[in-house]
Amino acid sequence: MLKTRVITALILAPIAIGGIFFLPPLGFALFTAAIITLGAWEWANMSGFEHQAGRIGYAAVIALILYGLLDIPGVAVLWLALAWWVVCFLLVRSYPSGSARWGSVPVRALMGVFVLVPAWVGLNHLRAGDFQFGNTDNNLLVILYVLCVVWVADIGAYFAGRAFGKSKLAPRVSPGKSWAGVWGGLVAVGTFAVIISILASAGVAETIMLVVASLITGMVSVLGDLLESMLKRFRGIKDSSRLLPGHGGIMDRIDSLTAAIPVFTLIIIQIGWLTTVGHF
Repeated sequence: MLKTRVITALILAPIAIGGIFFLPPLGFALFTAAIITLGAWEWANMSGFEHQAGRIGYAAVIALILYGLLDIPGVAVLWLALAWWVVCFLLVRSYPSGSARWGSVPVRALMGVFVLVPAWVGLNHLRAGDFQFGNTDNNLLVILYVLCVVWVADIGAYFAGRAFGKSKLAPRVSPGKSWAGVWGGLVAVGTFAVIISILASAGVAETIMLVVASLITGMVSVLGDLLESMLKRFRGIKDSSRLLPGHGGIMDRIDSLTAAIPVFTLIIIQIGWLTTVGHF
């Protein structure tokens, strides 16, 4: 399994790096749309679509929604995402007793729209908008930053959870997660935000705002992971798919990012660090 994971990572890493960091905005939008569409195909399975035709059809609908948003300002979509992740907190907290409200196939399919579409909109606003933080105005760096926030939160949570993780976060959804892991991840994220602020020559006010924005993003990223875990547990599957040998599926790799990206994008738009554009 380890060998398979390493080989898959070695193949995918250059593709991901090239698609994210070396494409113009429109190419980036198409590349990320392809990833989201694959994620939609997996979400259809988690939603309960039994047949391949239904899963492909659902993915096609998501792709059409993304195409329809290509030339439309998407800030309203980001606000919708923020509201959605508040709802998700309540859904995860009430599992399994509350699953009767969302367990039908159509409702789970609709949940996928709220997860996948804002993630794409947020990511492409980060790529195409006008960005300024400290002495940094490189959009690619802000994309890398939000990716790192999620990774740093995961790493911090892993080590803190192993050392102190006795009180479980959501045992009926993801038994391995603990409150100590959450706090450890947030400490790591806050430290990371301060380091980046220093490297970017940011002022004290900007540093404080980045720390707060990053902590909120780190907390929301946990919800992205928990939501997918809840749906997989309800569906009775371990991985979202087997598209990535040794790693599961696309959604297994981007679940935290689908929550983190739109929320972080919305925050930095409101702060004024990112100016949105009408199209990609």
